[in-house]
Amino acid sequence: MRTTMKHTRDSIVAIICECRKNGTDIVLRRADLSGLDLRGLDLRYADLRYADLRRANLQEANLLWANLQKANLRYANLQEANLQKANLRYADLQEANLLWADLRYADLRRANLQEADLQKANLQEANLQEADLRGANLRDADLDYCGFELSCKTIDIKADKRLVSQLLYHLCRMDVQDCPEWDELRNDGRIIDLANKSHVIDDYYLPEIEQTNAQEDK
Repeated sequence: MRTTMKHTRDSIVAIICECRKNGTDIVLRRADLSGLDLRGLDLRYADLRYADLRRANLQEANLLWANLQKANLRYANLQEANLQKANLRYADLQEANLLWADLRYADLRRANLQEADLQKANLQEANLQEADLRGANLRDADLDYCGFELSCKTIDIKADKRLVSQLLYHLCRMDVQDCPEWDELRNDGRIIDLANKSHVIDDYYLPEIEQTNAQEDK
């Protein structure tokens, strides 16, 4: 019967040093790293597919381009971790701490992020297609160009004024032809005021929302 080796922080540091010295890949596929203190380690390009990282402490770890496909990261601490361009497809990140994590360009397709803490995380250009974000905390997160989708998997997220004003701005820029109810709401001063508080106006040099001609003519 095959058993999985239980690593320690020291054994992981030794593997990293040996691989960096020899110019070889860091391969920790299916490794049992659950509960380990891996804070600040350099795991760039590491192969961590199917790894067990439950409750592991990866705070400030460098996981640039790491392959974490189908890894188990439940309850893991990834606060301020560098996950730029990481492959997190199908990864289990339920209730993971991703506060201030850098997830730019990360592949999170079909990842499980239920109840994950993504406050202040940078998700610019991340791929969130079919990711499960139910109950996730996205307050102060940067979701620009991330392809955030409206589906049953994004119900009950914890949002903030930044995201609400951004969504309203996009709604107000839609050309809606067959919904008089929206025409009335769209021209409500409170809606326009909140939409115009969106960061996208200053960041991307976009025009402010104004009342439509139909409303002005009344």
